[in-house]
Amino acid sequence: MGPIDARASGQFKIGETTINRLGYGAMRLTGPGIWGAPSDRGAALATLRRLHEIGVNFIDTADSYGPDVSEELIREALHPHKGLLIAGDGAEPLQPRGPRQ
Repeated sequence: MGPIDARASGQFKIGETTINRLGYGAMRLTGPGIWGAPSDRGAALATLRRLHEIGVNFIDTADSYGPDVSEELIREALHPHKGLLIAGDGAEPLQPRGPRQ
């Protein structure tokens, strides 16, 4: 097996930015029940940094993951990389009760 390259999944353009079809869903970066900080922050950051290395430049996230935890991790791990498309979703109202409630 050769090195992983997200470009092999195919590409499309949004404006002048070429997006690789292989993306990353950030929901599991957070703690149990998609709530709070991850149990291993270093591993979460390493995962995000690896995305850039293999050419993943599309990340799907939502402000309810954590809440806001996935976006903070993405910023810390990937700033100031260029050519990223980060799609945020705010489809559900935030329920501040905690995980699994």
